[in-house]
Amino acid sequence: MQIFYSPDRTGPLYFHNLTSGGGQPVFFDPETQSMLPEAVPCANRSDIACNWVAETDGLCRSCAMTETVPDLREPDNLPLWEMSELSKRWVLANLGRWGWFTAADPGPRPVFRMLSEKSLEGAEDIVMGHADGVITINVTEASEAVLAKRQEDLGELYRTMTGHIRHEIAHFLFLRLAEKPGFLDEFRALFGDERADYGRALEAHYANPKPAGADHITSYATAHPHEDWAETVAHLLHLVDLIDSAAAAQLSLPDGPVSGYDAYAETDTDTVVSRAVDISLAVNHVNRALDLPDVYPFILPDGVRRKFAFAHAHLRRA
Repeated sequence: MQIFYSPDRTGPLYFHNLTSGGGQPVFFDPETQSMLPEAVPCANRSDIACNWVAETDGLCRSCAMTETVPDLREPDNLPLWEMSELSKRWVLANLGRWGWFTAADPGPRPVFRMLSEKSLEGAEDIVMGHADGVITINVTEASEAVLAKRQEDLGELYRTMTGHIRHEIAHFLFLRLAEKPGFLDEFRALFGDERADYGRALEAHYANPKPAGADHITSYATAHPHEDWAETVAHLLHLVDLIDSAAAAQLSLPDGPVSGYDAYAETDTDTVVSRAVDISLAVNHVNRALDLPDVYPFILPDGVRRKFAFAHAHLRRA
């Protein structure tokens, strides 16, 4: 993520900021990827600290995609919804760097159902997922305590809200890309036939999970071509944003990136992935000095990198 310039020249601005260092209100414009000193605010600004500019019926581009919000009669849900929407805005802003969901993008937008396991009527079972353009997000996992428990219970130490949204929106992006001539033939040659029975594939995976191996980024990616795609895209987005954020913070290594490097303008997949891995190894070393977990604890064999290159090329060209 970029670090922005304060309109009143009082210092840097970060993606979540509502005001500058001098106390001036600021508004993020996803179309220009900049912070503005004046704009019509999103109607959700006071409720969930949304700092984006209003576009549709008083809502910003991101909030307008949310069809359902959690039960706000349950007081714990408001901060969970706020944190989940921040993750959603982050992912959408990243994808906007490649032209997705901008004013020039004529394609459909995803619809989000932001639900909570807690409601006034009692506990509910919320399953995150994507179906026909609708993405369901369980905002309960924005709670650090809940997330930590599920990371341990499920053995997914890299499980995060931003990761969930990247994974689920990848399923939606597949629908958009599948309309392009030639995409499905190329996809099936690399990922497998996505028409294989999805329910049976997941049953088989949970009954006997396979290791990631040389061609999959995670064990879950082995379950079905759809999940392989979603996991691959989510991790590609992790790495592109990792190196973009490192460059914005002016972190550097002898082999790059140089000051002003734009990871979203990079056309060579191996360059951006290799640089992200190099930065992650350096940050891992720093984290270990504080007994913190590795920032990116994944191995990227050639089979995974080939899938990264395929996804990267199609997501950029969209």
